[in-house]
Amino acid sequence: MRNVLVVDDEPHIRAVLRGYLEADGFSVAEAADGERALAALRANPPDLVLLDVMLPGIDGVEVLRQLRTFSQVYVILVTARAEEVDKLVGLGVGADDYVTKPFSPREVTARVKAVLRRGRTARDTAEEAVLRFAGLIVNLPAREVNVEGAAVALSTLEFDLLAAFVGAPGRVFSRAQLLERVWGHDFYGDERVVDVHIRSLRARLGDDASDPHLIATVRGVGYKFIGRPQ
Repeated sequence: MRNVLVVDDEPHIRAVLRGYLEADGFSVAEAADGERALAALRANPPDLVLLDVMLPGIDGVEVLRQLRTFSQVYVILVTARAEEVDKLVGLGVGADDYVTKPFSPREVTARVKAVLRRGRTARDTAEEAVLRFAGLIVNLPAREVNVEGAAVALSTLEFDLLAAFVGAPGRVFSRAQLLERVWGHDFYGDERVVDVHIRSLRARLGDDASDPHLIATVRGVGYKFIGRPQ
């Protein structure tokens, strides 16, 4: 049984999510604020956290920043405004997915399943290989990235995007193909979420979209990896 921690200061939201998640076979714990969430995460780490951004005391973004100092547990951030997603991704706080309110509880449970499945797939099927390109080293089994001699921290989703690209240099991926490969075939949401995460990944890799050396945009189609092998 997979364990999910639901962090939200609204009791009725926690109750609704608990009901749907338990109906789908998950074990659910709850926390009403950031302090309790961090305590629970240290005492009994779950498989995934549903984390509201707007929390009393320590907000969700700060909870996630502190969490990343001691755990790589999967996190889905819940935000009240769709336009906040671009900002949160740009901050690079290390979330694996985002859900905006108001949401369908059924959609949330589907996203939870997709993130957990994606994580297992990314880990279990990674080739035992270290891929080297000009200025870039990607260690697939260790999930480590080095750019120009310096280690770069990527979120789980960002690494999975990069792994998809470096695993097939030169191949053009459509947004739909990247969604299916990285987010999971049952992803609910706008295909433009791919563009948001590509921008974040490029920023972390130091890749300029106007003059790319790693990830190129193929207009009207999607993206491809153009790094030069070494």
